[in-house]
Amino acid sequence: MKRRTTPVLSVVNIDGTTETGSLMDDIVREGARRMLAAALEAEVNQYIAELVGERDEAGRRLVVRNGHHRERTVTTAAGPVAVKVPRVNDRRVDVETGERKRFSSKILAPWCRKSPKISEVLPLLYLHGLSSGDFVPAMEQFLGSSAGLSLATVTRLTKQWTDDHTAFQARGLSDSDYVYVWAEGVHPKVRLGQAHSCVLVLMGVRPDGRKELIALAEGLRESTESWTDLLRDCRRRGMHDPALVVGDGAMGLWKALADVFPQARHQRCWVHKVRNVMNALPKSTQPGAKKALQEIYNAEDRDHAEKAIKDFERTYGAKWPKAAKKVTCETDELLAFYGFPAEHWVHLRTTNPIESTFSTVKLRTKVTRGAGSSAAALAMVFKLAGSAQTRWRAITAPHLVPLVRTGTRFKNGHLVERPEATAA
Repeated sequence: MKRRTTPVLSVVNIDGTTETGSLMDDIVREGARRMLAAALEAEVNQYIAELVGERDEAGRRLVVRNGHHRERTVTTAAGPVAVKVPRVNDRRVDVETGERKRFSSKILAPWCRKSPKISEVLPLLYLHGLSSGDFVPAMEQFLGSSAGLSLATVTRLTKQWTDDHTAFQARGLSDSDYVYVWAEGVHPKVRLGQAHSCVLVLMGVRPDGRKELIALAEGLRESTESWTDLLRDCRRRGMHDPALVVGDGAMGLWKALADVFPQARHQRCWVHKVRNVMNALPKSTQPGAKKALQEIYNAEDRDHAEKAIKDFERTYGAKWPKAAKKVTCETDELLAFYGFPAEHWVHLRTTNPIESTFSTVKLRTKVTRGAGSSAAALAMVFKLAGSAQTRWRAITAPHLVPLVRTGTRFKNGHLVERPEATAA
């Protein structure tokens, strides 16, 4: 007897709505249901076809179709979708363990009740100001149902963030080479362990040019001890010396780097430097001074940059020596980027990759009452950064990054000498 199937669409009201939402939403959900069903059928068919030769002593096939599992509802980005996963009768036995082999769908696991994308959207809901109690009604508005997203489920997912962050901070780094690294202490408005705590962030560039979050931990921004602990932990887990580290003027970072990663060159962030210089000048002189500083870091080569520094000192040094000294005492650290490919300069002059990412995190955490414990706060920031990481773009001219790692020399942005040429 043929089973009755669910109708494609519900009855449409005069205003174009249905009992489950709008007509358009019904169409989208039905399309998602059909596509998911087709994908599951194709997966099972391929599995059985690959094992068609597996037979018992009587010549009967060991792997065959066996109807469908009981229908269940899965919450997807298109809304709740009813699915019936094909059942497979697999009578093969594992020789080593003696256990029966089982088919397990890679598309839809037996325990799965919601798309991973639903879990990934929770940090974004936090980002836009919702508390955990608001998640279920908010998702119901978008998905047409809160199936699979009870408050208990949301609470369980947010607890998982802490476990994810702990695993992230403990992972091995020996297989992850970071040629460039940005380092900064950011201050999102979350409840951390101490009054002056911040979130220490390390972000790196892999040899293929992709940006990646390296580490995220609580510490004191100006503290050498905090930075040393974080960097030593990364070293212990296998992290190699970066070619260049870009950071702000916090002395704690640079002292820690010299101790833990002595081979890395240092580049001061020009955005932070400009802010520091402006703070040492009267407002009337700031527009001109800012333009003079731009002449330094936008110079076509290091020689012109050094000339621009001398011009800045000549113009502002007599009346405002403190402001001038902020530039002249760190010339090498401010101009280190000139020793790397010109295509990378725009990425190496500032810590903007961290600043831009955590500006949205700061906006989110500013309008909330905090995330409870410091561990929960760090976990929330970690998940928000993870959501942002999916949209990070590779740096310009990624093919030049491996050259930097192998020790190729660049002068004023141009390649001048490869390591093998020196050896010869």
